[in-house]
Amino acid sequence: MMEKFGYKNHMSVPKIVKVVVNTGFGKMISGKSTSEQKQIYDAILEDLALIAGQRPVLKKTKKSISGFKVREGMVLGAAVILRKSRMYDFLERLINISLPRMRDFRGIDRKSFDEKGNLTYGVKEHIIFPEILPEKVKHIFGLEITIVTNSKTREEGLGLLTLLGFPVKQS
Repeated sequence: MMEKFGYKNHMSVPKIVKVVVNTGFGKMISGKSTSEQKQIYDAILEDLALIAGQRPVLKKTKKSISGFKVREGMVLGAAVILRKSRMYDFLERLINISLPRMRDFRGIDRKSFDEKGNLTYGVKEHIIFPEILPEKVKHIFGLEITIVTNSKTREEGLGLLTLLGFPVKQS
């Protein structure tokens, strides 16, 4: 990367700062009783903890929205922020095992990178991860994985993740 982008110092080379894995389960629990809601999000939290290797944090609503049948303080999602060794372990499993197991996967689209070089990728089914046994899963849910880098441009972030082995589509 130093040669490609002309960095003069090793410390100026971009790196991955954190990985955020989150999911929303608002549609799954809407219209259900409180005990059913708790069962659903307990199962989802258990699966998310297995995938990330870290306990997820519940995300609650800040405002009530009657059109969406949402009340203030309702639990509608969960998130995990991974850093350091857990982050690299997760990325290794994602690149080498999970993405190839994904149905109709042809690579990560270049449009998934934002202007700062961060990658946000959606996974439709969490059962692509090797820690999850598909036979025991009651609720299949999707994930959003955001890989945050400290690069300054889109090209730098794209170059960094490509060199790390991410399967990015060639345009």
